[in-house]
Amino acid sequence: MRFGKLGWVMLLGGLGVCAGAVAEVHGDALRNDPDVKEAYRYFYDLDYPKSVALFEKVQAAHPGSPDATTFLLEARVFEELYRQDLLDTTFYANDGFLTGKHPTPEDPTVRDRIFALEDRVEHEAGARLSKNPRDVDALYARGWARSLKAAYLAMVERGFSGCFHLALAAHGDEVKVLQIDPQYEDAKLVVGTYQYVIGALPWGFKFLFGFAGITGSKSRGLEMLRDDFEHGPMTSAEAGTVMALFLRRESKYQDAIAVVHKLEMQYPHDFLFHLEEANLRKDAGEGMAAAKAYEDLIEDAKKPGYFPSSHVELAYFGLGEALQGQRHYDEAAQAYEQTAWTQGVGAELKRRSLVDAGKAHDLNGQRAKAVQDYHWALDNGADTTQGELAKKYLKTPYHE
Repeated sequence: MRFGKLGWVMLLGGLGVCAGAVAEVHGDALRNDPDVKEAYRYFYDLDYPKSVALFEKVQAAHPGSPDATTFLLEARVFEELYRQDLLDTTFYANDGFLTGKHPTPEDPTVRDRIFALEDRVEHEAGARLSKNPRDVDALYARGWARSLKAAYLAMVERGFSGCFHLALAAHGDEVKVLQIDPQYEDAKLVVGTYQYVIGALPWGFKFLFGFAGITGSKSRGLEMLRDDFEHGPMTSAEAGTVMALFLRRESKYQDAIAVVHKLEMQYPHDFLFHLEEANLRKDAGEGMAAAKAYEDLIEDAKKPGYFPSSHVELAYFGLGEALQGQRHYDEAAQAYEQTAWTQGVGAELKRRSLVDAGKAHDLNGQRAKAVQDYHWALDNGADTTQGELAKKYLKTPYHE
């Protein structure tokens, strides 16, 4: 994947000690609550309404608990990111997502609800920390809540300055957790992500960050993420997802696929884990095998109840990319157009798919169809990076 400086900052804020054998894993005792376990089962099936409903019940049963509020915040944030098609890693691998103009339609009601929940965690955690500064559960909850808000700021609002400051604050909280309790495995998600992201920066940026006392190591970060993936009681799946993303960036596709396979076995009804395997096969250059994986995923999504929640537009888009990579331009254009006209498709994905459909038509010598796709892209956002590309290709046909 191709990331600029802002990309690393987004990942540092949005995803979110010595490695080795773990004799005993520590963590928030509330994770053992039956309702919490059931809510997370729905969460990883992407059935967010049921997950949110149960987490609201947990929060009501534990007033003043920053942990319970953070559970609900996590479900609310990911529910919104999924609604807007922002949980497919392919979205961040193309056309300067983080440096271009890619507005998404923000829902003020959802935003206010998310910000209010994060504020509540700050208040609840602060109250406990004022009595006991070494309260690891309160520190962990506050750090995780800050990283979740940072993810929303980066991915929906593109508010990278605010995201960066929240990310640093989240990292500070989780470092303190591990200093107090090195076996608090869940805290390694944010710290390990931070370590990798800073370690992966170009030397010049790393040098500047070093002056501010900010250092990192890619190998150290991956080591911590693997610890969390293998032992974390709450954030194992999140650590595996981030680790697969970083392995993908390192072109270690088979290692990443192995991680995703474990997640698929653990959560067989999670549409996104199956999608990520197809994405990895595409990036690994498996071509038509990747296309077959997308097609199988689309067919599985049509089966009643197979996935509690599926966004097939993401699979159609991946199919288009796989087919275009194999120079099957006509079929690729059809897949991209299917993406664009799928009910509920996110605004940015719709624009991207229409421009890519036009490019595929241009490559196939179908100029009239390409022009139509570019006009449709403009109709859905002329003052965007994709809109600018559509204008460019209306003047001059796209060519490789």
